[in-house]
Parts: sequence; C-alpha cells; structure tokens
Amino acid sequence: MKLASLRRRPAVELLAWVALAQLAGALGSVFTVTDAGSWYATLARPWFAPPNWVFGPVWVTLFTLMGVAAWLVSRRDHPRRERALAVFVGHLVVNVAWSAAFFGLRSPAVGLAVIVVLLAAILATTREFAAVNRRAAALLVPYLLWTCFAAALNYGFWSLN
Repeated sequence: MKLASLRRRPAVELLAWVALAQLAGALGSVFTVTDAGSWYATLARPWFAPPNWVFGPVWVTLFTLMGVAAWLVSRRDHPRRERALAVFVGHLVVNVAWSAAFFGLRSPAVGLAVIVVLLAAILATTREFAAVNRRAAALLVPYLLWTCFAAALNYGFWSLN
C-alpha cells in the first residue's frame, strides 16, 4: 500500500502507526520475557518497584498513545512533519535498545546509560511533535513520566546490585 493511499484512509493509517509503536514494544519484550524469570528475579528490588504484572498493561497503553501521537503528526500538513516522524522512529530504536541493554546484556549499568539517552530522545520527539501538533506532544507526557520512573527504578537496580 502506497503512502498516499494510506493517507486517504485515516483509520488504516492510525492502525499502522499504533502497530509500529506496538512492534517496538514487542521487540523490546523479547529481551524481557526471555530473562524476567531468571536473572531479573535474582536482583534486589528497589522498595518502590511495582509488581511485574504492572509493566505489561502500562507499556501497551503507552505504546498505543505513542502510535496515536505519531498518527496525529502524520495527518498534519506541516514542514516539520517528516522530521518529527523520523525522530519518533529513531526514538523507538532507543526504546528497544534499553530492553536489550538491561535485560539482554543483564546490565543495569548499561541500561541506565541507555535510559538517559532514551529520555533525551523522548524530549526531542515531544519537542518535534509540539511544533507540528500540540495534542500529539501532550500524548507523550505519560510516556515521559513513566520513563522517568523507569529511570529511577533502573538506578535503584543498579545501586542495589
């Protein structure tokens, strides 16, 4: 399906953006699922760590919001649209890299370094989205806040282990 054809079908385009965001989540979860029952379970947990079952629903919700935000940007005829969407896709790569670093490499230290880059990438994406569509940028705020919490968790795991 060509991009022009996709743009004429907003519901299909929305589904495509949400699917892309969820794909990033699924790629990251490959590292999480394969390790959550072994190495991760042996780590000392920060006192504020939520139960493991919380992460799945939160991330599915956040990736859905990301996809909707990208769709809102993609629908605007704005000179920075392509740049904003490229930054968004790049930030998804960094998101997957965090799971690979923390769980795949079993390294809270490397995960901490990557999550700092991820926070910068989320801020850059939010800034780019705000230039094109302020509602899209607002949809990224829960993701930014959760990732700040995740960074604190990551730091907690690093300092305790």
